[in-house]
Amino acid sequence: QVQLVESGGGLVQAGGSLRLSCVASGSIGNINGMGWYRQPPGKQRELVATFTTTGSTNYADSVKGRFTISRDNARNTAYLQMNSLKPEDTAVYYCTAWVLVWHYWGQGTQVTVSS
Repeated sequence: QVQLVESGGGLVQAGGSLRLSCVASGSIGNINGMGWYRQPPGKQRELVATFTTTGSTNYADSVKGRFTISRDNARNTAYLQMNSLKPEDTAVYYCTAWVLVWHYWGQGTQVTVSS
């Protein structure tokens, strides 16, 4: 089992920045990758950015050049640095970690971008 706790969401004006954090605990030695998804109001959950333990990263086209995913292995923490935020980035952001085909999810953190 893997437990994930997100933090760092909030309200920001368009053009601003936020950094989300996700602390993993439990069977973290088995994790194959981590990442962030988001669910905008009234829409389905969508991929934002992910990384694997082999070093590859993946970003949604809508956030490329604005968001950066990173990790601190010593702190068992994944980060999502979000710059140049837009109102359409408003969503609940969820941290995820996967072990083989099993996905674990955090409780989500709200990000609201005002115009």
